[in-house]
Amino acid sequence: MKTLGIIVTVLLISFQSSAQWVMIWNDEFDNSTLDNSKWVNDVGGNGWGNNEAQYYTAGNANLTIANGEATFRAKAEQFGTNEYTSAKIISKNLFDIQYGKIEGRMKCPMGKGLWPAFWMLGSNIDSVSWPMCGEIDVMEHINSETKIHGTAHWDNVGHQYLGGIINTDPTAFHTFTIMWDSTYIKWYMDDQLYYLLNITNGTNGTDEFHKEFYLILNLAVGGNWPGYPDGTTNFPADFVVDYIRVYKDQAELTINELAVSNLNVYPNPTNDILSLEGLNGTTSFIYSIYSLNGEKLAESKLKIENSIDVSFLTNGNYILEIKNEDGTTKRISFSKN
Repeated sequence: MKTLGIIVTVLLISFQSSAQWVMIWNDEFDNSTLDNSKWVNDVGGNGWGNNEAQYYTAGNANLTIANGEATFRAKAEQFGTNEYTSAKIISKNLFDIQYGKIEGRMKCPMGKGLWPAFWMLGSNIDSVSWPMCGEIDVMEHINSETKIHGTAHWDNVGHQYLGGIINTDPTAFHTFTIMWDSTYIKWYMDDQLYYLLNITNGTNGTDEFHKEFYLILNLAVGGNWPGYPDGTTNFPADFVVDYIRVYKDQAELTINELAVSNLNVYPNPTNDILSLEGLNGTTSFIYSIYSLNGEKLAESKLKIENSIDVSFLTNGNYILEIKNEDGTTKRISFSKN
């Protein structure tokens, strides 16, 4: 058994080290507001399928972006029929990923009824519903436990789930990661592997995990799993996220995907001209400019000098969308002075 364990460990380390990861999407939370090219607020207080007690608000009442961190704050305050407020953001319809390395650095609050999470849902949820869409929980913590949960949920003639647990101090910053390919989903905390799930060829009905997923961050209050706050729970309670980063194996990226993944803009903020760097000349690109409420303000083919005239815009914040000929898309926020 010891020999087998050594072989398995070597294989797992080999998986982690063999990939040449290219970051294709990230949020460092370096702005003062939520980047609406990457996230939208998921608003409401309907229990979210778990009999949760909070109402998720929009704006900065329960979510602040400052000092390179996003702080999700749960408050004990009435909002309609809900006794608590909090925040939840999702990348739905903005960013999806199938296979790769997905990681976030964060720290959790402690207290009865608190439930912070970094997780993912299948992008086809609106057409097939849950759990047929699949769910990947990169990190969940409940109550005042000194452990972190990593779990997968799917449908196989009914709801199925499997996952692992790792002990830690959740109130300190840790990096939580999944490495996901066509054979396994592997869960790590601070580069330590603690659980893996075999999804090869959709074994045990795991076909869901061979499709695209979107990202979710939230701090729930109450629910079927953690139970509900009591007199020992301290409010406000903060779930703090330093960054979220998504990588793909360079070997799996097309030339066009690599071109878009390397894209950056400068200067930002800009005055009249927005310049782009990181694009190569092997493909053509279309750019669109959107207001923060989603109104398309401009669309054109990108000129060979890789610069865009934005002098027609009024001062404010905008979203630049670059799309190449195979449909690969990247969105970047920029400001006009």
